[in-house]
Amino acid sequence: MDPRKLRLGLLFAAAAIALAFVLPLAAGEPSLRMRTGVWPEVAVAGLMFLLAAWMAEGRAAVPGLIGVVLAATGSLVLLRDAAIAGSATGGFWAIVTSVWLASAMCVVSLAALRPIRAERRRALNLLVPLLFGAIVFYLWEVAVRGFGVPPVLMPAPSAAAARFAASLPTLGADFFQTFVKGVLIGYVIGCGAGLLVAILAHRYEFLGRGLLPLGNFFSALPLVGIAPIMVMWFGFDWPSKAAVVALVTFFPMLVNALAGLSASGHIERDLMRSYAASHSQSLTKLYLPAALPFIFNALKINATLALIGAIVAEFFGTPTQGIGFRISTEAGRMAIDMVWAEIALAALAGMAFYGLVTLAERATTFWHPSYRT
Repeated sequence: MDPRKLRLGLLFAAAAIALAFVLPLAAGEPSLRMRTGVWPEVAVAGLMFLLAAWMAEGRAAVPGLIGVVLAATGSLVLLRDAAIAGSATGGFWAIVTSVWLASAMCVVSLAALRPIRAERRRALNLLVPLLFGAIVFYLWEVAVRGFGVPPVLMPAPSAAAARFAASLPTLGADFFQTFVKGVLIGYVIGCGAGLLVAILAHRYEFLGRGLLPLGNFFSALPLVGIAPIMVMWFGFDWPSKAAVVALVTFFPMLVNALAGLSASGHIERDLMRSYAASHSQSLTKLYLPAALPFIFNALKINATLALIGAIVAEFFGTPTQGIGFRISTEAGRMAIDMVWAEIALAALAGMAFYGLVTLAERATTFWHPSYRT
């Protein structure tokens, strides 16, 4: 990042802090200088922004982030006042603007760093997305509470987090019903069947020519049309959800695995023929290792598709538990905070599942050029 732009952004953040001491916080509310319990930490935040503006690019992130934390804390403390929450005006939004500007400058400057040590590089790769996500949730929180958005339309992240913590037993039962019973079983069946059929199609060419057009056809079928049919065939419990997941994950695995099995070069295949290797030996020593990056690509794609398929299938019939069931019923009751708690559960489960597949990929395909440093 251009150092001049970094300094300019931090100076604007400090100027926004100065405006908060002049503009009123809300209708009938005084400016920040009259808030004896809040103005000192916000003032220190402004000084941190000024200090960061005159430091080198790499070092500016430390005082900048300290200022971001202080200013963000001060704005959240101000929202505890009923006179400000829902009717915040210029002074309050000046503080929020300073947090946004300074955090953006700090995140961009951190993302531009290229530390030599691998440990610092990994820590930085983890810190940047965490900071970005924290700022997004902060802006969501202050926007909802500052503008007084009704909870029915959009609850604050703090309200959804409180409901999440208070509903852990219910969320655990929903997770087990949807993810363990529906997603995992259907994922294993769909991906395993897709890989097996891809191996057969690679061995017998006429199968590949006949199955790929069918794969394109079935992949174009709408999920909301398949789910009720599966519920009619397999009942309301988890087998129908596993069937939907298996159908959704089968063809991405088939297409990717078939492309991977055909990715080996002519030299490698000629070498296996010169060794008089059988088809099973060529499969295990050449074709499958060459196809592993394609197979894991399909596994990562299916990790998200499987969860979406199971949740959508639960909208059309399920026992009295499950993520999709809970989202539909709580939305009907206008309990939007519980809906967001279930959405957060699904997001966390999906990210964890994707991360496990990625770790397995790194442990299995470490030899691939994409992982060489």
